[in-house]
Amino acid sequence: MAITYKKAGVDIDAGNELVKRIRKKFPKIGGFGGLFPIAGTKYNIVSSTDGVGTKLKIAFLLNKHDTVGIDLVAMNVNDLICCGAKPLFFLDYFACGKLNVDQAENVIKGIAEGCKQAGAQLIGGETAEMPGFYKDGEYDLAGFSVGIVEKGKEISGKKIKAGDVLIGLPSSGPHSNGYSLIRKIFSDAELKKYSKQLLAPTKIYVKEILAAVKKFNSKKENITGIAHITGGSFYDKIKRILPDNCRIVIEKNSWKVPEVFQIIQRNGNVPEDDIYRTLNMGIGMVLIVKPEIAVKAKKFFKGAKAIGYVKKGIKGVEII
Repeated sequence: MAITYKKAGVDIDAGNELVKRIRKKFPKIGGFGGLFPIAGTKYNIVSSTDGVGTKLKIAFLLNKHDTVGIDLVAMNVNDLICCGAKPLFFLDYFACGKLNVDQAENVIKGIAEGCKQAGAQLIGGETAEMPGFYKDGEYDLAGFSVGIVEKGKEISGKKIKAGDVLIGLPSSGPHSNGYSLIRKIFSDAELKKYSKQLLAPTKIYVKEILAAVKKFNSKKENITGIAHITGGSFYDKIKRILPDNCRIVIEKNSWKVPEVFQIIQRNGNVPEDDIYRTLNMGIGMVLIVKPEIAVKAKKFFKGAKAIGYVKKGIKGVEII
């Protein structure tokens, strides 16, 4: 029997429908980060919020809590940089039934490490102890990050055109998405067996992407779009930044899909469309660049691959 993300309990379409309804009242909502202009200055504040999701269940299973804080920071700051913003500071929310100080300290150490990797400051947070709400030994995490980008230098996707090239940056594993599917497919014994790959912290791309933006966009917008490959993966996340007359073609054989993703797909008999809408398949970020800098951009990032292109057509993504 084929297992899909929806059968595992997550309905991406329902989430998209909620965003669609919210955007009717708040049309600026829906990007990777929310922009707010600072009056009287040349800067926009950019904000993002996210969590780690059910990847935490594997941390509980293995009693390993020192890396999920990195995931928390990554899920936020990787969204901020999609518009070219530099992260400034970060806050966290740690909720549990009964506070285990040693456990929480390990989580916070991971958050501090994530902030270090992102060049952001951890300036505060909230610890909520709610007896009876969470199981003993379990907790939930949320994060909030704020960054800044100069007005007129935002990367919005509006300048994406047919002929532009997609550059894929390698992920460190499933990052922090698709774990409800993974947990549906794998037994506890298998989760432990593949724990190194499954608990690998989400890669933080901030410094290398900001360096690339500085190098390639100083005089002209050569990087026209950036997409963080999280929930909705290739189909929904890249579509989010496309102009109406542009269509993305992703060539799935242009990179080697890491073995753990192949095992997940095979063991769960997951349909191809669903797996590429749920997991990052080894590509954590996608940059859309002008063809004249594509070769240089690919060489700029370690392990990067040219994974597709933009063509004229109905707004959307196709994988061939």
